Parts: sequence; structure tokens; C-alpha cells
Amino acid sequence: MTPEQNGILVVADLMALAARTAPKGKGIDALDIRVLAKKDCKKLAARLERLGKEHNIGFFLRDAKNIADSEACLLIGCDGSNPAGINCGGCGYTTCADFVKAGKKAKPSPFFAGPNCVIRMADLGIAVGSAVKTAQVHNADNRIMYSGGVAARDLGLVDKNCLVAYAIPLSATGKNIYFDRPSSH
Repeated sequence: MTPEQNGILVVADLMALAARTAPKGKGIDALDIRVLAKKDCKKLAARLERLGKEHNIGFFLRDAKNIADSEACLLIGCDGSNPAGINCGGCGYTTCADFVKAGKKAKPSPFFAGPNCVIRMADLGIAVGSAVKTAQVHNADNRIMYSGGVAARDLGLVDKNCLVAYAIPLSATGKNIYFDRPSSH
């Protein structure tokens, strides 16, 4: 392995640390955080490509190529069905109890499931932000990908209770592979 490849794996671990220690609503951690090495990135990319073809989603195909070309990938998923218990109404229901009842009746979409507690989704966003900040501090090229999270859930690479997940592939090359990409439809 090159020093850059070794460094990317270290950065991925530091990103996982940053996500885990990010603030959480009511101090409850509902996140699932995983680091994928190159071999598993290839599997994730293959599944994402298949999903892109099955659902005719061009950017899934573009993102699959990026993930396949990555040295590592951080997955962050969240159990959004676990309400914060503050009856804030952010989920669209008056009480957390109403939210839980609705969740039991909900039919999942092909990609993510819901409804989701807005506090848990905020926790997920803060964790993702903390992770990419850590990547930036260490000069690791990265991109937050909703599409990669879809494929990760589909492959069972995150806990089955994770209703929403994101993938953050990582690279260290002379040019950032995640920008100036071909457009998709």
C-alpha cells in the first residue's frame, strides 16, 4: 500500500471517531458507523450501479464509479424510528407515540424508510458534518453520497434498523475525483 492509501484508512477511522462523538439529541446515540476498505467499496459500487440501472437513475451510475475508484468509504446510518421523546412535532405527528404508530403502518420506499424522528435526522446530519470536517482537516478528498447510503442499506452494510444512511467515499489523488464529474440525468 502507498502512504496515501494508508493515510486514507487512518482518516476514515478518525472520521468515524468524529461522527461517534458528535453531539446527539438527549444524549442518545442511534447511529451505526462503518468503515469500508477498497474491496468493500467495490461491492458497494457494484450494488449502486445495479440500482442505478434498475431504477434508471443516472447519478447512481456516476456515483458508483466514484465509489469504485475510492480507497475507503465511511457509512453513517441512523435509526430514525427511535423518537427523542420530546413531542416536538418535527416529524409531522403531534406526539412521539403518534409517530411510532405511523411508523408501524408505513410502507418503505425503495431507498429509505420513514417516518423519521427529526431529532435523529439532525443527529445524522451533525455526525456527517463532523466526519467530513475531519476529512477536510486531513486533506482527504470526499463527497457525501445519499446514493451510496441507499446501496449500503440494500446490501445490509449498516444495521437493519438504520432507516437512512449516507456514504462518504474517500480518495487521495492529484485531482479530486468527486468534483468536475460528468453530469447525469
